[in-house]
Amino acid sequence: RAADPARRRGVLLLNPGGPGGTGLDLPRLLSVLMPRSVLDRYDLIGFDPRFIGASTPVSCGLSGQEADQVFVPLEQPGGFPATTAFVRNVADACASSAGDVLPFATTANTARDMDQIRQALGESKISYLGYSYGTYLGAVYASLFPDQTDRILLDSSVDPDWVWRQQFRAWGSAGEIRFPDFAKFAAANNGTYHLGKSPTAVRNFYLRLLGRLTAHPIHLPDDSLLNAALVREVTFSELYNDSSFPDLADFWRLVNGWKDDAAAGKALLESLQALKPRPALADEPIDNFAASGLAILCGDVAWSRSVVDYQRGFASDSRRYPLFGALGSNIWPCAFWQNQPAEPPVPITPLGPANVLILQNRRDPATPYLGALGMRDALGARARLVSVDQGGHTVYLLTPNTCANEIATAYLVDGTLPDGDVSCPVSSSTAAEQARAEDPIRQRALEELKRRVRW
Repeated sequence: RAADPARRRGVLLLNPGGPGGTGLDLPRLLSVLMPRSVLDRYDLIGFDPRFIGASTPVSCGLSGQEADQVFVPLEQPGGFPATTAFVRNVADACASSAGDVLPFATTANTARDMDQIRQALGESKISYLGYSYGTYLGAVYASLFPDQTDRILLDSSVDPDWVWRQQFRAWGSAGEIRFPDFAKFAAANNGTYHLGKSPTAVRNFYLRLLGRLTAHPIHLPDDSLLNAALVREVTFSELYNDSSFPDLADFWRLVNGWKDDAAAGKALLESLQALKPRPALADEPIDNFAASGLAILCGDVAWSRSVVDYQRGFASDSRRYPLFGALGSNIWPCAFWQNQPAEPPVPITPLGPANVLILQNRRDPATPYLGALGMRDALGARARLVSVDQGGHTVYLLTPNTCANEIATAYLVDGTLPDGDVSCPVSSSTAAEQARAEDPIRQRALEELKRRVRW
């Protein structure tokens, strides 16, 4: 999307996260959500990273259900040994289907592709907005090509030292910090959902539900299995946005009240599919998101090959963080990946211009606040951190926090970086912002962007 020629500063490359997220049409979505002052200044540039979407999509030959189960890996019926066998088979399938390209799927190579885009556009520098995993991609680009960076905005950051095993294990502690926000909502609306009269009661309800599904999983009409692992994953993903709380509470209500009849099964399946939709596909394989994501995660850094270490970590985190520890700590196909990384991870350092703004919610379940502090420390004097006192995943344009949104917009438009790190209090949208938010076109763009943004 082209800028106003009279006010144009340059190009703003965009990435929604993932890895595995398609970004080719992000200009269409963000042109609806961004302030006019930003749109006037930048050509918005979307791209599908290598092996994703329209960029020669990679496949491991997985079914849609297998892809859903392996990214992130869910505990399989039969426990840890069955999960180990499953992810080993996925690693073998990826080697068989895409082994010739897997060594080239890395964050560093995607960053090098971004610089090829810069050169193709004839630009001396690029600006960048990256969400979630896109923060790590942006930091890698800024470290490889510091002199080609203009204004870098990193929203909801990955700690470079956590790449990648520790990033997922951090979900256990981060979920504990975020869950009380939902528990308070559910308790306040107990008359509607009947999940508990207090946050403690809601937490206990959830743990009982997981226990029941561990013993007696539900067979859905499409022959899929709704078990504790899947409910844990769905619950975690719906903590990304406060606006998802009603749908999550209703899903819990349906699971709790399920009876083995056609009507109940249909209602529960429809609720699950609404909360966990598969991405719309054109010509790319049905497992492209999972296959490309695994390729990057397993190609960026060498993972442990010790099954025993994974089992110990999984057991420990499951006990320590009963809400979500089992979700982030399972064994991945990377433990059995065919190729070792072709190069070490790119060091994220303070070397370069002071041109990076980091936005971070304090109660982010997916990219925890502690991880953003790690990114801030790695970038040193290059960066400023805006800490936002709210829950959920991602900030800019996706939440109504006026303080954080205005700081980010001012930086993109005028280059105004705060003198130091900033804390933004919780805030709601203004009347004017609320009126804009109620526009149906904006609502559709916002919901689509929320679906695109992943850890």
